[in-house]
Order: sequence, then C-alpha cells, then structure tokens
Amino acid sequence: MFEVRDKPKMVERALLIAVRVSGKSEGNVDSLLIELSDLVETLDIEVKETMVVNIRKPHPHFFIGKGKTYSIMEHAKEQGYDCIVFDDSLKPAQQRNWENESKLCVIDRQEVILDIFANRAQTKEAVLQVGLARMVYSLPRLTRAWTHLSRQRGGGTNMRGQGETQLEADHRLVWDRIASLKKKLVVVRAQRNTQRKRRMKKPVPTASIVGYTNAGKSSLLNRVTGSNILAEDKLFATLDPTTRQVILPSGLKLLLTDTVGFVRKLPHNLIEAFKATLEEAVVADFLIHVLDVSSPEVESHSETTLQVLKELGADEKRILTVFNKIDACEDPFALKRLQVQYPDAEFVSVLNNDGIEHLVSRLDDLLETDAIFGEYLIPFDHYRLVAQLHQAGCVKEEESRDEGIYLNGFISPSMRPKVSAYELVAK
Repeated sequence: MFEVRDKPKMVERALLIAVRVSGKSEGNVDSLLIELSDLVETLDIEVKETMVVNIRKPHPHFFIGKGKTYSIMEHAKEQGYDCIVFDDSLKPAQQRNWENESKLCVIDRQEVILDIFANRAQTKEAVLQVGLARMVYSLPRLTRAWTHLSRQRGGGTNMRGQGETQLEADHRLVWDRIASLKKKLVVVRAQRNTQRKRRMKKPVPTASIVGYTNAGKSSLLNRVTGSNILAEDKLFATLDPTTRQVILPSGLKLLLTDTVGFVRKLPHNLIEAFKATLEEAVVADFLIHVLDVSSPEVESHSETTLQVLKELGADEKRILTVFNKIDACEDPFALKRLQVQYPDAEFVSVLNNDGIEHLVSRLDDLLETDAIFGEYLIPFDHYRLVAQLHQAGCVKEEESRDEGIYLNGFISPSMRPKVSAYELVAK
C-alpha cells in the first residue's frame, strides 16, 4: 500500500552536523548550528551533541569524506543517538547512503523545517501549501521514504521486477497528488484574492509585519492592536497570515497583517509554496520589518528577510524597521551602534511596552504623508459617503449644520476623488 510519511520521525536523541566547506560556507557555521538546534527542539527532539566538519569540497557519496562518515556513524551508535541531522541539504542519494550504512534516521535542515510547518499548519491553504512542498521534497526520495519497496522484488521471465513496477506506481501517485494539491491551491488562492480585493475596495491602508522567525512579530501585532493571536517563543509559531485593525491617534485606521517568519537557508520550494501567504506583504502599502535586537545575528537576519522580500518582489516597498527586545539586549554598545546605523528605525520592547507609543505615532506619520488634511461640507443625501470616510478612518471631527454635514480630517488618496466636490476652500 502506498503511504506518505506525513508525520515527523519519532526520535529522541539527535546529533547535529554542520559542514564548513573551504571558502564556500554561508554565514557563521556556529550560529547556524544554534539555529538548527532550536529548529530540531521545536520538534521535541533532544539535541545531545553538535559537530562541525571541515571539508575541502562536497563528497558525492556521503557529502563528507568516507573516513569521517564512518567515524561519525560509529560515534552516533556508541552514544545511542536515534537521529543525525545535517544543517546542509543532502541530495536524495546521499541521504539514502547515510541511512543504509548507519541504520539511523538521517535528515537535513529542509526536512526539519517541512516537519515543523506540517505540525503548525492550521488553515486549509497552509495545509495544502505544506503538503505540496512535502510531496516535491519526497518525490526523489521514494526509495527511502517507503520501506515496503524492498519487499516487492521478483517476477517471471516475461515480467519486469515488481520493485521497479511499485516504484513507478508510487511516482505516478505522487505526481497525481502534486497535481491535485496544485488544483486545490488555485481554488483557495482565488478565494484569498477575493477576500483581499474586498479589503482593498475599502479605503483602509494596510501594512504587513515581516521579519525573521521569533523576532516578536505576533507579539507586536497583539500589543499595537490589542488582539490576542498566538504568540509563542518558538520558531515558526505563525504560518498563516492574521490581519487586525488599529485606530491611530489621528483617527486613521490601519490594517496590520502578521506573516510567516523567515529563516536562513529557507528551502526555495517553501518560499514558492508560501508565496500566496506572503503576497500579503507584496500588496501592503508599507512593511514593518521586525528584528530581534538581542540576537548576535541580527544583521544576518535582516539580510535574510530583505533577500526573501526581494524574491517576492516586495523589496521596493516603504519599510519601517523596528528593533524589538531592547529589554533583552545585554550589549549596550551594540544597541548604540544599531541606533546610529539605523537612525530612522524604532527601538521597542513589546514585552515592557517601551517605545510602542512612539512606534504608533510613526505609523500615523507614514499614513499622513499620503493623506491630506481638509474640511468638507457633505449634503445630507450623501451620508453614505460620510459613512465611508468614517470606515476609512479619515474623519477627525464631524458636526451637523443646516447646509449639510461638516467634517474635517486626513483624507486618503483613494477617497480624495469622492470628496473633492465638497471641499471647503479657505477664504
């Protein structure tokens, strides 16, 4: 029977391996290992040991040299580890060779992230997106993912081996599943686009909160809007976009959307799979880029987020940079350096509410740069227009007069053509 491994492997003790290739390694290997540890522990797998392996070039059979490979396998067995996790992506054949020789579970960062996403997906769209990404990942790994293939060999002289036939059947089933998921995603994305168009018809500006995973995006949304969406101290706590409204001091309304966090070495097929979710960032009027100022890798995290935004075509949006967790920053000199380096950024502590009031004022300023203050006298029989202005958060003051309804406020660009005929011109 054809089975898809939809659940993460039930393992308890893991050995983590990062490979440093001479002159080619990306980023700080040690910090990437720490991040991988957090990712693995998110799956409730205990990290018992981490290891950095230096190589001159990747080995085609095991990724690292045979001598070091067998030494690691022996060490893992002696220590009673259940799983070996690579920070780098393994080719399907390399992964299969490791498992065949070690008799242990061997996975890479990409599979860890996929498993986390599979555990966290809640909405129909996220479930479909994760399912599609897992199918694409599993396709070249069929002979590893389904152990029943090894028991299907045989056949007469006029028949092909049953193992080969089973593998071909499994390939066909996976391709059918991929096609089915893509069709379902088209429907769900069309529904999301319809919802987005409805929001855009209402002249309420929007901003998307983006940033590295666990930077405090959901907590910031809760603090600014007074909502209570899930905000855990875990990587990828948020997969599905959540939109909440905030009324700013000027009276203008703003829709804030929380988005999935980014991470270094994010598998490209996951970026592709979640493009529909991340499109919220593309269509927003501006972006709020949240960074964890207490992280020693804060600048690398910034680069990662900006790179993903570039891939999405959202890098030319107006971006308000917000450094969060100033209460947890133990290096005052690093904090001061960032304040000098990013003079237009906001520095806040969502936990302690420090800097939040000033941040909200900045959001107001961003909107008012587009909105123009004016005074208007609108006829009573056009009260529907007054209601639209209120809905858009444009009205600051309103009073009923003999000639109609007087109001003033900051009028957004989308509403200006509708009210221009009723503007009161100062004499």
